[in-house]
Formats: sequence, C-alpha cells, structure tokens
Amino acid sequence: MSDNATQHAGSALFIADHGALDFLNTVAQVEGQAVDAWQRDDDVKRWLAQSGLVVVPESLAFAEGELLREARALRETIRRLVAQKKAGEPVDTAALNHYLACASSYPQLVEGDDGALEITRIYGYQTPAQLLEPIATLAASLLSDPHFERVRECEHPECILWFYDRTKAHRRRWCSMALCGNRAKVARFRQQQK
Repeated sequence: MSDNATQHAGSALFIADHGALDFLNTVAQVEGQAVDAWQRDDDVKRWLAQSGLVVVPESLAFAEGELLREARALRETIRRLVAQKKAGEPVDTAALNHYLACASSYPQLVEGDDGALEITRIYGYQTPAQLLEPIATLAASLLSDPHFERVRECEHPECILWFYDRTKAHRRRWCSMALCGNRAKVARFRQQQK
C-alpha cells in the first residue's frame, strides 16, 4: 500500500454534506485502487465517534470483526441503493429495512448543559446492527429525500466519492475543491500547455 493509501486508510473524510454519504466515502480511490478506511472494528468505532452520528459506548461486547463485517455490509447496501436510485432503477429496500428494524431505543428527558430540559434518544447496543441503525436511518432519509437529484458522485474520473449538493446554485461538481477540483484544474492547465 502506498503512502497516500496508507494515509487515507487512517483518516476520515467528512466532505459529503450528508452522514450517510460520508459513511459511503470510507472507501476512496487512491492511485487507481479502492482503499477501505476500515480494517478493524476500532476503525469503525473511531469513524462513528468522529462523525458524531452515533454515541459509541466505551465497551462493546461484540465478537472480534463482527462490527467491521456489519458496517461494511451496511455500507455496500447503502451504496447499492443510492446507485439504483440514481440510475432510476427499482430500489430493493429489504436489506436497509433490516437495519431499521433492529432499532432498540427510547426517548428520555434530560437536563442540558444550560439547565434546559430536552428529549434525547437512548439506544441499546446489543448487536452491531443496533449500533449502526442511526446510519441506516440517515440512509433512509437520504433515499426518500425529495431533492435526491442533489446526491452526486464526484465528476473527477479517478474519484468514487459521493456528496449532497447544498450549494445555492446546485452546481457542485467535486467531492472537494481541495481534492478533486484542484486536480481537475491542474490537469486542464497541463493540457492547455501542450
């Protein structure tokens, strides 16, 4: 694995403007190869904690590799569903609905930092699917979004990252200007110099 690939494997990209798409973007293309940022359960736990989408308990009683396997399966389910919907194909929701059905949560009234009362949701995490259910919920909201046309794949030919276009004119083309936008500008400049 090259230095760039190794660097990506240890980093999280939160550039998609939607949590479910950031979840997909844990696989990126580096030097022509797909690189998975998740190699161990700890990688998934770290990503979940960094995302702020799931509160990860200190200790989880999952068998080694179980969370990694389940996270990768959910990621590929979401990727398939997004691709189906983008292509105008029928969307097979059964696999995603499995994750949604795993939810084990209840509302609880808590006192916030400012002393105000607020309702929060408490989750039970007895299985990896239960831990990942909030991601599945985000994916379901993405797939049912009335503005799904704003879900796009980066236009750079060497990129496989997705994003939700929240720009005012809805003309975003790149996963990130710093990553692919600049690469495209440099390539265009070099082509003009020839």
